[in-house]
Amino acid sequence: MPSPIGPEIERLIQLLARLPGLGPRSARRAALTLIKKREQLLMPLADAIRTAADRVMVCSACGNVDTSDPCTICRDQRRDPSVLVVVEDVADLWALERAGVVNARYHVIGGVISALDGVRPEDLNLDKLVARAAEPALKEVILALNATVDGQTTAHYVTDLLSRYSLKITRLAHGVPVGSELDYLDEGTLAAAIRQRTAF
Repeated sequence: MPSPIGPEIERLIQLLARLPGLGPRSARRAALTLIKKREQLLMPLADAIRTAADRVMVCSACGNVDTSDPCTICRDQRRDPSVLVVVEDVADLWALERAGVVNARYHVIGGVISALDGVRPEDLNLDKLVARAAEPALKEVILALNATVDGQTTAHYVTDLLSRYSLKITRLAHGVPVGSELDYLDEGTLAAAIRQRTAF
């Protein structure tokens, strides 16, 4: 039975289905919406994708993505040069920036050490991190890595890697999320919250 749609639309659906959170059905709905709203959505999206493909690059200093190198964050003179926040991925950097709680510089390591996935320390952006650790202005490194086994393994590895420098190395607190109820939390989160309790 021949396909009811042309190869161009089929290709659009297949490419959309590769995006995180979109399966084949969601991709078909998204493609239909884009096609129905060609002027309002499809054409501006196509222009934005072309611009991103031509102009977006990885910052050689921190690993962020931007339209300039060094990126906007690295060029910002108002940032505290004494604090460096180490994150796994650019999405984590963006999350911290959205929260508006950090006025430091960042370093994206590009993943976590994972024996299961075959990711070794040499696969990560750690050489540049070590070079940045030697900067005289740097006083603290915040390890803002995920609270997974691989994230914590990577945090320990980075801590050992930076141990020869006289830096304060900290990590994000783990525990009870704001607005949550204890009854709904898993045992690991509760245990971390009890271990890292603070004075009231």
